[in-house]
Amino acid sequence: MQAIMYYIRQLQRLSGVKLYLNLLGMGISGLLESSAVLLLVPMLGMAGIQLGGKTAGLDLPMLGFISDLPQTEALALVLGGYVFIVLSQNLITRFVAIRNVDIQQTYSRQLRYEVYSALLRAEWSFFLKKRTSDLINVMTTELARVLAGISAFLQFLTSLLFTLVQIGFAFWLSPQMTLAVLVCAVLLSLFSRRFIRKAKRLGSRSSELGKQYLAGITDQLNGIKDIKSNNLEDSRLGWMHEFTGEVKQEQLDYTRLRTNSQLLYKMSSTLLIAMFIFVSFRFLHVEGPYLLLVILVFARLWPTFSALQTLLEQLASVLPSFKQLQLLQEECLQAAEHGAQESRAVVAPMMLKHSLEARNVDFRYNPQEQEYSLRGVNVVIPANRMTAIVGRSGAGKSTLVDLLMGLMQPESGEILADGQPVTGERLLPYRRSIGYVAQDPFLYNATIRDNLTMIKPDASEDELWEALEFASSADFVRKLPQGLDTLLGDRGVRLSGGERQRLVLARAIIRKPSILVLDEATSALDTENEKRIQEALERLKATVTVIVIAHRLSTIRGADQILVIDQGRVIQQGVFSGLASEKGGMFSRLLSSQEEAM
Repeated sequence: MQAIMYYIRQLQRLSGVKLYLNLLGMGISGLLESSAVLLLVPMLGMAGIQLGGKTAGLDLPMLGFISDLPQTEALALVLGGYVFIVLSQNLITRFVAIRNVDIQQTYSRQLRYEVYSALLRAEWSFFLKKRTSDLINVMTTELARVLAGISAFLQFLTSLLFTLVQIGFAFWLSPQMTLAVLVCAVLLSLFSRRFIRKAKRLGSRSSELGKQYLAGITDQLNGIKDIKSNNLEDSRLGWMHEFTGEVKQEQLDYTRLRTNSQLLYKMSSTLLIAMFIFVSFRFLHVEGPYLLLVILVFARLWPTFSALQTLLEQLASVLPSFKQLQLLQEECLQAAEHGAQESRAVVAPMMLKHSLEARNVDFRYNPQEQEYSLRGVNVVIPANRMTAIVGRSGAGKSTLVDLLMGLMQPESGEILADGQPVTGERLLPYRRSIGYVAQDPFLYNATIRDNLTMIKPDASEDELWEALEFASSADFVRKLPQGLDTLLGDRGVRLSGGERQRLVLARAIIRKPSILVLDEATSALDTENEKRIQEALERLKATVTVIVIAHRLSTIRGADQILVIDQGRVIQQGVFSGLASEKGGMFSRLLSSQEEAM
């Protein structure tokens, strides 16, 4: 329950007095409902049901004045009071229900924002250790279950307050019978603890199944082309058939649990009512209307015990979701980027004037591992020049670039921009100065205009077309039916690989970054467009620091500096002609291998 109480305290801080007013309204509603039942006493008396020759209402002091009124006026007064109380009770119930939704939705909005904000502020290395589908599952399914649990908790409070009011009313009518029912309820709750424990286990199983489903579906939809091309439909359908069988069994187990607990309470309530009637009539000599009132009250009271039990089982079943969400928030907090600010929109980008430097940098993704991804790296990248980074797969090229971009922090050593460490308050301004183009270009399922303006919201039409012209994208965009307003589809699937890469390049340079990082950004382009972009980069590097991860070595002949990495160390450094002439060197071997493959 500790995880649940953590979020309930958050709800209390956010809602403040509104929550307590709602709880008060719930109590008043229960009291009014009990008062409506109380008015049945004089109505029963007026209907002719009497106790020892006296009308029923005379034995209740607060209603004794009714006996002095004519029967018609007394009946009208009682009925009017009954209608007024029921109307008031329903109006209060309506107000409380609306306010409850307002409180829950306000908290839902705040909680979703906080969790997503924590995710976005986590450092890049955090996402390298997490499966995307698991994060999506927590942000959707598990968070929805948490909000349902909070709703169940508020319902539990409502039922509890109503039950307490009903118990007080029943105790006033018959203390002996009330005590007997309470003793039975306590004994039954102790017996039903096993239902709550089993509900918790089923909740953990449900969370795990939800995680597996989302992971499987995400992987298969992302790899749908591979599935179609390799005729894997039958195997994937087999996976779905097996998985849905597990879901069916889990739902059946939960339904059996819920119906078993409900059956227990319904049968016990039936037996108790029968016992109360017999004991009250045979031994306690309870008469007429009082006996009917007691039966009525407890016939309504006992189901509230059942409702409380059901809500406790529901809370137990979503407890694993509370724990998962709390764990994710704690992990995000521990992985938060140093210097992360509440509002990134106001952070102005810095300008790199002299150089970017990696000084004595060591890095490994897992501190428990012995091998380092980078070891003893010392490089200086001059501003407004092009630097290429080459090496075999797994040599550490992407790791070095991630460190240079400020996405991760070195285990030892430091990254310096113009001689100052890229940490703390300098981190976000530095990151905003970078434009990045990945080898696998990513576009959002939005229009071309939206994909560009999300980087620079105030970009003018001329600036959009200028960026497209630079990336050799303007011609094909003009030919599209809706031009800039063409919807690209999921990950830009409606475009070719080269077109996607050019649009991502246009998006990277639209805000005129101080540092442009290209991860083989021209690999999917034809020879003509690649040449045009290479020429544009040549012009651009006079004002922008360009860092290129190069796989095709022929594309970096014009680089001002080439860094050759192998096994996490910089083993060669120089210009293209000089490195190519070093016979037996890593760069020369890589170049020879590519020339032979052509």
